[in-house]
Amino acid sequence: MPVMTQSSDPSLWTRLPQNGRAPCDRYKHACCSYGGNVYVLGGREDTGLRDFWKYSVVCDEWTELNCSGEAAPEELEEHSMVAHQGFLYVFGGMLDSGFSTSRCALWVFDVVKQRWVHWQGKKSCPQMPSNRKGHSAVVLGSSMLMYGGLVDIKGSSQEFWSLNFDTMAWSLLSGSQKASLGPGPRHSHSAVAHQGCMYLFGGLKGLKEQRDFWRWDWLGRAWTSLRCGPPRLAGHSAVAYRDSMLVFGGGNSPNSLKNCLWSYGFSSHTWSQISTLPGSEPPDKIHHCCAGLGPSYNPQPGMGPKPWTLGEKFRPFKNKCYPAPLTFLGSEGAIELETFSLEKCHEKKSQRKSSDPNNKKQTTIPGRDAQVIGTCLTFENQGFRTQWSCSEDDMLHQEDEEEEGGGDICQHLPDLLLVLGGRPWSRTSNISMWQMTLTDS
Repeated sequence: MPVMTQSSDPSLWTRLPQNGRAPCDRYKHACCSYGGNVYVLGGREDTGLRDFWKYSVVCDEWTELNCSGEAAPEELEEHSMVAHQGFLYVFGGMLDSGFSTSRCALWVFDVVKQRWVHWQGKKSCPQMPSNRKGHSAVVLGSSMLMYGGLVDIKGSSQEFWSLNFDTMAWSLLSGSQKASLGPGPRHSHSAVAHQGCMYLFGGLKGLKEQRDFWRWDWLGRAWTSLRCGPPRLAGHSAVAYRDSMLVFGGGNSPNSLKNCLWSYGFSSHTWSQISTLPGSEPPDKIHHCCAGLGPSYNPQPGMGPKPWTLGEKFRPFKNKCYPAPLTFLGSEGAIELETFSLEKCHEKKSQRKSSDPNNKKQTTIPGRDAQVIGTCLTFENQGFRTQWSCSEDDMLHQEDEEEEGGGDICQHLPDLLLVLGGRPWSRTSNISMWQMTLTDS
């Protein structure tokens, strides 16, 4: 029997209403985080969607990006999207047709130039994966590892592919494995990467939900069966967080949705269910997307210190999450969200630089750059207070690094998990968006 425990560090869940210009609610879409932004592509509403959006966490603002032209994808659902060194890689999700089987369903988006680009694989590459849905894709080193998926009338696949980002060449890591030597055919599962390994959980084999858990070792090139954990799930999501894998939502049938948050410790080899603070209830979701932001969700390659520190010092944002008496609004479950102000830090910095005789740089930063660089981010929950704050010295030092090209705003964001879209969904509302913070942050 698997080792199962109850986590001593509960989670705080907050709904984030999207009242301005934002994507419509959807499910079976794809998302990923990169550079402090969250990118959302396609999915389903009543019909397939062909739109592409970027959400700025710092500015709390959605921007619709171009998704037209020969290099851009068409309507996609149950596709994958990963980020690597300034590019987003999208695979699969096309509607089944003769056209979808005649080409490789891969699209590449240049984050810096904000446009879709044509890619050309290695000419000597003898084979490429066919279009599929419900597969998993993770980044491991300089490669994208892609497992399984639903391949037209063939059903669930057990193909295991690798895409080398440097050469854009595909290789089949395991195409005819026996079920006893690996996860076997499946789709609607989840996977994450951690320290040279890929971890894969659950999904569907045919029409049956699974709860098995597997690890692929890149060096050993072999699968290992690990302890089973949560109940049978499909249509869930998973992210790597510090030394653990977080699994959220999904269901064991289309009509039996879950809102549980599970954690697997890579070092302890144990599963635990993460509780929630009283009055903080997560949503029931399936076929949603999760995006982790902050250094604990985005450790840097080869980083020596713990991912939630910067060098020898703690990162400027310090997360604190603890329950407080619920005495306002006459409701035990009431939650209030207060937005943050952008002016203070930038004003302080401008005053300091204008008084520095050795400063030859321009002291005013126009428009959006000023908002991104000069940000004081504070989240205040009066029911369960969560504050992300930084000292003035830390923020000013951070801004100097960013102007010199050595800073990374992702490493200064607070640790948070965003849950976007999923079923149940609304035909008349903007995309459903929830935020989760762990109290150990």
